[in-house]
Amino acid sequence: MKQALLIGALGGLGSATTKLLSENGWHVFAADNQQDILDHFKQKNNITPVFMDVTKTDTLEEAYQLISAQTDCLDAVIHVAGILKIGSLAELPVSDLEEALDINLLGVYRVNQLFLPMLLPQKGRILILSSEVARQRAAPFNGIYTISKYALEAYSDALRRELAFLGVKVIKIQPGPLKTDMTKKAEQLFVEAQKNSVYFKNNLSKGISYLPGVYKRAHDPVYVARLIKKALESSRPRTAYKIKVDTSRAVLDCLPVLWADKLLKRVLS
Repeated sequence: MKQALLIGALGGLGSATTKLLSENGWHVFAADNQQDILDHFKQKNNITPVFMDVTKTDTLEEAYQLISAQTDCLDAVIHVAGILKIGSLAELPVSDLEEALDINLLGVYRVNQLFLPMLLPQKGRILILSSEVARQRAAPFNGIYTISKYALEAYSDALRRELAFLGVKVIKIQPGPLKTDMTKKAEQLFVEAQKNSVYFKNNLSKGISYLPGVYKRAHDPVYVARLIKKALESSRPRTAYKIKVDTSRAVLDCLPVLWADKLLKRVLS
C-alpha cells in the first residue's frame, strides 16, 4: 500500500483528496493545524490523523516522530493548506503578508525539507497546490495571496529541478476557484477590508458584488482530488496541471496590460 502525507486535510480539498486516496489503495497521514483532525479521521480506514502546524517547528518534529514510528518511507507529500488575505497592499499591515508567506510558502519549505529523507527510498513525489492566480497578472485587493503563490511557483520550479537529480518529482496543481471554505470566506474578508479601508471603500464594495458569482461558478473539490490522484499515479506526470480555470480571469489576462488595467478600473469604480 502506498503512503502519503497530506497537509491541510480538514479543508474542502484536503478532505476530498484524503477520502479518495484512502479508498483507492493509499494510506494517508492526514495532517492539519486544528486539533479536530484527531477526531475527524479517528478510526477511519487507511487514514492516520496528525496534528501539524507548518509554522511551528516543534509540531513538525512531533509529526515526523509519529509518522516515522509507523513507516520509514513515503510515496508522496501533498500540500493543499493555505490562507487567503484580502485588502489593499497600501493598507494591510506587513504582518498579514508575513503570515501568508509563513503558511503558503515557508510551511511548504519546512515540511519538504523535513520529510525529504522519507521520500528518497521510494523516489516519491511532492504535489504542491498553487493557483491560477500564480500564472496571471495580480488583481487588485488580492495582492498578498497572489504574492505568496508567485513565490510558491518559483520555489516549486527550483525544487523540481534540484530534486530531479534525486529521482523525486515535484508537481504543481493550478486550479481555478473551488467550492471550499476559503472561497466562501472571501466575501467576509472583502467586507472586513472595506470596513477598515481609508482609500478604497467604494472599490471594495464593487468587488463584493461580484463574489457571489465567483462562488456560483466555482467547482467541486473532487475534480482536483481526482487530478491529484492521477498526478500521483501517472508514470509520466506533467510538471504542472491547470484545472477548472475562471474564464473571466483568463480572458482578462489575455488582454494587453493597459486595456486590462483600464477595464479593472472602470469595473471597480
